[in-house]
Amino acid sequence: MKVPRDLSSQQLIKSLKKYGYIQTRQVGSHIRLTITMETKSEHITIPNHNPIKVGTLNNILRQVSLHLKISKDELMKELK
Repeated sequence: MKVPRDLSSQQLIKSLKKYGYIQTRQVGSHIRLTITMETKSEHITIPNHNPIKVGTLNNILRQVSLHLKISKDELMKELK
């Protein structure tokens, strides 16, 4: 499945909130999301761009899928 090419940061944040991520801070044009599972916290940083570049989005989805232990394809289905 191809990575979406027209996804904005706000759409991505809205989708990731369904998995338990919360916005913890914003510095300039970068937004940090955090998820806490058991005693471990995971942070990801998302650029506040419209649209997010394909390579950047691919890396974000890879990080999230590794942490949540779900496939990247499942995440991309949620984004569409």
